[in-house]
Amino acid sequence: MSISLNFLFAVDFHCEYQDCHLSLDKHISSICKSAYYHIRSLRHIRSAITDDMAKSVASSLVCSRLDYVNSILFGTTRKNVNRLQCIQNTLARVVASHALPRGTRSSDILQDLHWLSIDQRIEFKLATLTYNILNSSQPAYLRSLLNYHIPTRSLRSANTNLLSVPRVCTTFASHGFSIAAPTVWNSLPSSIRSSTSADTFPRLLKTHCFQQANCSP
Repeated sequence: MSISLNFLFAVDFHCEYQDCHLSLDKHISSICKSAYYHIRSLRHIRSAITDDMAKSVASSLVCSRLDYVNSILFGTTRKNVNRLQCIQNTLARVVASHALPRGTRSSDILQDLHWLSIDQRIEFKLATLTYNILNSSQPAYLRSLLNYHIPTRSLRSANTNLLSVPRVCTTFASHGFSIAAPTVWNSLPSSIRSSTSADTFPRLLKTHCFQQANCSP
């Protein structure tokens, strides 16, 4: 039942599973084709527009495609994530071509633009989606997949808004929303999970993501 509900989450809520193996390869290829088309167009006019305008164009034409239903990419292959990361790195270099030295690392350019990496964008979307569902109980069919962790003994973790992560026997099942959402949610600091404002939560979450990126080697 859990797997079927998670499948419905992907098909009904996102409408983006496009092949019988649910590998998302076709979805990724579609994003790449569209994104590179717009990146080439942006490169042609980059010298004629300001930095702020370039960022706006990049966000509206390309970043929006990278973020579109990206929560279903949790657990996808590293190959797919790398393909999307290459798109974002290329886009960042086009946007920042006049502001940073040619040899600047892609990660430094992303940080300068204040853009999260693809992995972080996926987790950011899942965490935000989970927060909204927990606080609004909508949509009901997704809220039914989330349950707060109730320890068998009186523990300090009982008051930290942790979610229960169901046990599954297959890798396919571990990519479902009922597994992905609690896994990402539980990895957040308690101060972020306990946020009471829908405006404050994404700001705290993004700051946390950048702090993690800065701590990475």
